[in-house]
Amino acid sequence: MAPPSGLFNLFIMSVVFKINKGVNKPIEFRGLYGQYIGYLAGGLVVLLLSFTLLYIAGMPLVLLLPLILSLGFGLFFSVTRLSKRFGVHGLGKYIAKRGLPRYVKFRSRRVFTGLRIAASNQERQVV
Repeated sequence: MAPPSGLFNLFIMSVVFKINKGVNKPIEFRGLYGQYIGYLAGGLVVLLLSFTLLYIAGMPLVLLLPLILSLGFGLFFSVTRLSKRFGVHGLGKYIAKRGLPRYVKFRSRRVFTGLRIAASNQERQVV
């Protein structure tokens, strides 16, 4: 059978496929990457709730507004600084590394001599 020609062939040749560039790139919003957007959003929600509670409690607006604005500025500055310092996954790695001990010290060899060989590794053991 002969290949199709004419208008059908012209249509197939002119199809342009869209390439999804940046599929694996992290989410970015105004310089904040990944989880820092969530941290900023959570902090802003806490500030909003604290503003409403303090306003309902009767705190004067002259004191309340500068307090909330300064806390909001501090929140935005600290989250932006964390985002710039650690990047997308760096804060999680930093926290995980702090949880690791510097070294492991054993006072006896019993830890190693009492190990049992798994059945799946039995054939690979050199005696």
